[in-house]
Amino acid sequence: MSEPFESRTDPDVDLRVSADRGELTARPATILVTIAAGGVLGSLSRAGLQHAVGHPPTGFPWATFGVNQSGCLLIGVLMAVLGHLGGGRPLVRPFLGVGVLGGFTTFSTYAVDVQQALIAGAPAIALAYLAATVLGALAAVGLGDAVTTGLLRRGVAR
Repeated sequence: MSEPFESRTDPDVDLRVSADRGELTARPATILVTIAAGGVLGSLSRAGLQHAVGHPPTGFPWATFGVNQSGCLLIGVLMAVLGHLGGGRPLVRPFLGVGVLGGFTTFSTYAVDVQQALIAGAPAIALAYLAATVLGALAAVGLGDAVTTGLLRRGVAR
């Protein structure tokens, strides 16, 4: 038996999970509109930040780095909050996680920044950026999740 279309294309929307059923199975276009609306907000935010903080090809791309790190931190926070709430409302994860944060963070710009640094003759910057982004992103997700989970547990214990 094949998985539902939504769970194959988006692991954040799994119709086998009760929180993702109901309206989502009855009106799957709602998921796409929700993700698109969030994506517009996230992409515009990223584009604005990247425009405000430009960099030469041989410089470290701080705007893209900051966007990707903060986006990873926020996805860790979001997943901890949603886990604490038992999944939350059905469209929150697609809107915030896939849409807003998916549109905000950017792997393609990251790859282009690395390529431009290499072409411009700055392999050390390219390598540092390549490693710092991946390692920082993993640490940011873990930190966001751990700190938020700790704060939520402390709040529940009171």
